[in-house]
Amino acid sequence: MTTVAPSRVVLSDLGPIAQLRTGRLARRLLQLYAGLLLYGFSISLMVRAHLGLAPWDVLHSGLTRHFPIDIGQALVIVSFVVMLAWIPLREIPGIGTISNALVIGLSTDAFLSVLPTPHLLAVRATLLVSGIGLQGVATAAYIGAQLGRGPRDGLMTGLARRTGRSLRLVRTGMELTVVVGGLLLGGVAGLGTLAYAVAIGPLSQLLLPTLVIAPGSVRDVDTGVT
Repeated sequence: MTTVAPSRVVLSDLGPIAQLRTGRLARRLLQLYAGLLLYGFSISLMVRAHLGLAPWDVLHSGLTRHFPIDIGQALVIVSFVVMLAWIPLREIPGIGTISNALVIGLSTDAFLSVLPTPHLLAVRATLLVSGIGLQGVATAAYIGAQLGRGPRDGLMTGLARRTGRSLRLVRTGMELTVVVGGLLLGGVAGLGTLAYAVAIGPLSQLLLPTLVIAPGSVRDVDTGVT
């Protein structure tokens, strides 16, 4: 019996200026912002499902119970707080980093303002599954645009580089920490949180090769994303 090793996704390790000066910029910007808007929409679907949120959104929802802010506003605030941790880690933000912090949060609140709250469990389950699936597409889209890591992605890669731990271990530790913190604040967790944790990695891995846009004549660095 023969096995085929999974293909490795090669992403370009570019600084913020180089990200904008390399080719296919219009297409990459379009994919970036489409992915970020879709990400906000996917969060709103999971919020309306009331079956549990993604780990970071458990934290965001917990913050809304203690401060006069909506979940999208909490997302924006937490994103910029996380970016402060980039300073000692020497991570450099790009246009995609700032856009990630702003567009996802603002679009989440915008979509929530027009999406109704369903009562039937079947409808809520459909929203949950759709939200997780669309978030997988959105994640692959904004990463594939190669215009800078999101705030939480940069924290993960920076911690992994500084500690020598694997990305998987660092990400797991981060998400467990924010879930616990969110629960202590009264955040919304449930079966959807577990479903998200199980599904989002494989979904993003499956979709990323299709959505990676090579930015042009640059030196590619194998990041080890598989």
